[in-house]
Amino acid sequence: MALISVAEALGHVLANAAALPADEVPIEEAGGRVLAYGLKARRTQPPADVSAMDGYAVRASDVANVPARLIVVGEVAAGRPFNASIGAGEAARIFTGGFVPTGADTVVIQEHTKRDGAVVEVQKATAKGRNVRPQGLDFRAGDALLAKGHRLTARDLALAAGMNHPLIPVHRQPKVALFATGDELVPPGTEPGPGQIVYSNGFALSALIRAEGAAVADLGVVPDKLDDTIDAVRRAVDLEADILVTTGGASVGEHDLVQKAFAAEGMTLSFWKIAMRPGRPLMHGRIGAMQVLGLPGNPVSSYVCAVLFLVPLIRKLSGREDLVAPTATATLGSDLPENDERADYLRAILIDSPNGPIATAFPTQDSSMMAPLAKSGCLVIRAPFAPPAKAGEPCTIVRLDP
Repeated sequence: MALISVAEALGHVLANAAALPADEVPIEEAGGRVLAYGLKARRTQPPADVSAMDGYAVRASDVANVPARLIVVGEVAAGRPFNASIGAGEAARIFTGGFVPTGADTVVIQEHTKRDGAVVEVQKATAKGRNVRPQGLDFRAGDALLAKGHRLTARDLALAAGMNHPLIPVHRQPKVALFATGDELVPPGTEPGPGQIVYSNGFALSALIRAEGAAVADLGVVPDKLDDTIDAVRRAVDLEADILVTTGGASVGEHDLVQKAFAAEGMTLSFWKIAMRPGRPLMHGRIGAMQVLGLPGNPVSSYVCAVLFLVPLIRKLSGREDLVAPTATATLGSDLPENDERADYLRAILIDSPNGPIATAFPTQDSSMMAPLAKSGCLVIRAPFAPPAKAGEPCTIVRLDP
């Protein structure tokens, strides 16, 4: 199968993906999720005219000429309305959040009054409607305030709660099953034996997946045996995973068994191998309704491919529209050589200077090197056959952890 471009590969990954069905969740679990349906207000806010200050609810006509002495006939606090009407020459003590009584049409702040027993002297005229939040100032019942497809922020949750929605209809959270292959892999905290390395890919991928709002089922490290690899694929199917992600074993060596296991379970292959660096041996297909991404085993290749392909897939299943991380323009901080036939995604230090971002690629870009990846603020994108570039020239970047 011929190498395909990054754009073609992403097109294949997203082609048959659609937002997952709606799932009503408690409002406290809805942050970061995407609305499957629009939400309308179930109530009016505020539900009545409400005082915005501590003071006295009065008729504006009674305080047009000051000083004015009024009889205090009641008290209003938030949650404790005054059920009588304010007549001529009368006032009600009122606190912030209290419903303005019938008959009153303004609130005189307490700093402009002087109280003497049952009488309050208003010392400054206050116009009609001052210090009053009118009924429906924020929204009214039936107002469409949160649209389908909107990703909910913390501010949106406050609004949804105020609209009186305890349950929120969001797209179902994608389920991602994950396993690695390799007899050489041992867990962190283990002293590696001859030929062994400490497993790291799964921890980065799990964190990335969760950060995108998906659930992870980590199936661990699978030995380089075909039966064990097939069993891991079947466990992902049994879990009803929407996406299966594997790392390692996607090449064609005698010990690279992932593609064979996928084929044994009936995977429809859409592509294998793309014209990019790092990440050439990326594989994508479907087993039934489950999307399959076979990522390379090298840590940098695995992570970069996840950023470019797995993240957009999770976002599309989640109902989001911002699928791909936006590119930006930066200034090169170092010279770069000409490129070959593969698109390059160079790990780079990113500095935000007064004249714009400066991206300095690490001099060594080996796909096994985790320390430069951890220090990187962006990936510098180099098109296939790009000519040499000098420090100070513009370049295209994708920010990591924007």
